[in-house]
Amino acid sequence: MDIQDLIVDDRKRGIFKVHRSCMTSYDLFRRERERIFDHCWIYLGHESEVEKPGDYRRRTVAGRPLFFVRGSDGQIRVFLNSCPHRGAQICRSDTGNAEILRCFYHAWTFNTRGELIGVPGQDAYGPGFDRSELGLKPPPRVDSYRGFYFVSFDAHGEDLVSYLAGARDYLDLVVDQAEDGMRVVPGSNKYAIKANWKLLAENSLDGYHLVPTHRTYVDYLTGLGTDDSGGTLAARPPGRGRALGNGHCVSENISRNGRPIARWHPIFGEEARERIADVRARLVRKFGEERAYRMADLSRNLLIYPNLLIMDFVAISIRYIEPLAPDNMAVTAWHLVPREESGAALAARLDSYLTFLGPGGFATPDDVEALESCQTGFRATETEWSDISRGMLKPCPGTADELQIRGFWRQWHANMQGLDTANVQDGEPAKSQAAAASSEADGRGRRRTGER
Repeated sequence: MDIQDLIVDDRKRGIFKVHRSCMTSYDLFRRERERIFDHCWIYLGHESEVEKPGDYRRRTVAGRPLFFVRGSDGQIRVFLNSCPHRGAQICRSDTGNAEILRCFYHAWTFNTRGELIGVPGQDAYGPGFDRSELGLKPPPRVDSYRGFYFVSFDAHGEDLVSYLAGARDYLDLVVDQAEDGMRVVPGSNKYAIKANWKLLAENSLDGYHLVPTHRTYVDYLTGLGTDDSGGTLAARPPGRGRALGNGHCVSENISRNGRPIARWHPIFGEEARERIADVRARLVRKFGEERAYRMADLSRNLLIYPNLLIMDFVAISIRYIEPLAPDNMAVTAWHLVPREESGAALAARLDSYLTFLGPGGFATPDDVEALESCQTGFRATETEWSDISRGMLKPCPGTADELQIRGFWRQWHANMQGLDTANVQDGEPAKSQAAAASSEADGRGRRRTGER
């Protein structure tokens, strides 16, 4: 099937379908690497993970081994984790601190600025050997926004701030909750899911599955005396799903599920009531009632396209998806907290996070089982299409509708056709927008085939 035919986007009739080969094809998986992950800004890590000079963190990003390190000058730098000599990994631990970085294979040695400063037996090399040309190599582009570091392997794409588009406002809502900035709590949880990576992107934005899939958690909250029973969930305001441009999307709800800066909730105990009220009052003083309401009383699941999720509801977590195969992904999650938070308040936040989103929590095992069940179901190739039409003709889709998921898929479909831009919203005829995007790409003379 041609790439242009993989999605049915009939905006007049309100029909949106995705061909299931998008989740099973090795050829499409390879093309995703070339046309999406080799061009988009991809999340690397948070500045707080390397607080002290010499701190480093090792990551895999778009299939490449990387690490980022804070130099003796305080600057954060990113390098390909490959020795310029023979290719061995320089950093062989996920975390650490080092004044110098030495390759274990032949002991070539580098400083935290990436400069080659030591070569055993250098006198064996000829006059053309130039250490200044053999330092650690950075990715083509590195940039950060509000402490979140991204890399791009496309030297000619748009800048990070432009790329983030409408997602910037939601990142600001997360970061500005803290009085002294945010930090990532040391440690992470990692797990694999035997399913296509795009299913987790969908799932993380999908409010439709909450009650049927996470029934145990809903019953748990009800037992605490909350109003989160199935009936009231259906009756309460539906929140909203939004496509933010460039594939970034968000699901935003009125918070009733125990966020630490929202209204008091029995998950946190009676002793937390006054503290939470004080935090909210501080936000009102600093940002005004309207923005404080968005920070404190709304929860949000934010997808930064293609594979980063900021989950700001039961707590704040960073979820990174690394595609491994059409039917396999690796997931890493970190917990993001205000720098000023400690003691019982921090413990309650971490407990809330682990209770729902931890690898053994109420939600994660449910979601893993659901996604792996979908992947198994895709073997029934006679059923070719997945339907993502819910709420397509609504003027204001809620989070149980699927505008935010369609926004992700529309950007994916454009990228897979070699286009930078897509009309990610409902309501406009897809054909005219596709023609405009094609004209734009032709005008720039690039990315028509996904080649740089």
